[in-house]
Amino acid sequence: MARKWLKRPLHRLNRLEHGWVSETLPDRAPARWLVRLSLATRGGLLWWAAAAALTVVPGRSRRAGLHAAAALALATPSAHLLGRVALRRRPPAANSPARRALPESPTSPALPSAHASAAAAFTTAAALQAPPLAVLAAPVALAVAYSRVRTRVHWPSDVLAGAVWGALAAYVTSRVLP
Repeated sequence: MARKWLKRPLHRLNRLEHGWVSETLPDRAPARWLVRLSLATRGGLLWWAAAAALTVVPGRSRRAGLHAAAALALATPSAHLLGRVALRRRPPAANSPARRALPESPTSPALPSAHASAAAAFTTAAALQAPPLAVLAAPVALAVAYSRVRTRVHWPSDVLAGAVWGALAAYVTSRVLP
């Protein structure tokens, strides 16, 4: 249940987004690759692995990997903490084939999406240090964000809030790190 001061605005937003998701996205199970991508990014695992891989390449890539790791270290836990403040419930789609495509149904608060936060933190931090990396990372980050809405575990605004939070974390770390 959302905090008292957030309850009414979130209820309105939920109704609005429920209509949009129901009308726009298919309810059938998503493609396997999309489900696998969503699972691979749990806890930021894919992004941490990519950041680690970048740190072994000298030059701008190493710096991009270090900045991405710092952004992930800031964005992921803080997104979970923000979720504890908002306490927004996930979309009510437990019986949906799209939701059942995931092996488990998450029960943590939905706002912001930690998956989207990690994706945006990595992508933004890497791109700020080595812009060509954005060409590789951005499509994956967008697919991760889409997968969270498509599998009905997040509202679109959860994903948007997570992406903004992750990009902000990347910006902050780019200002703090040399």
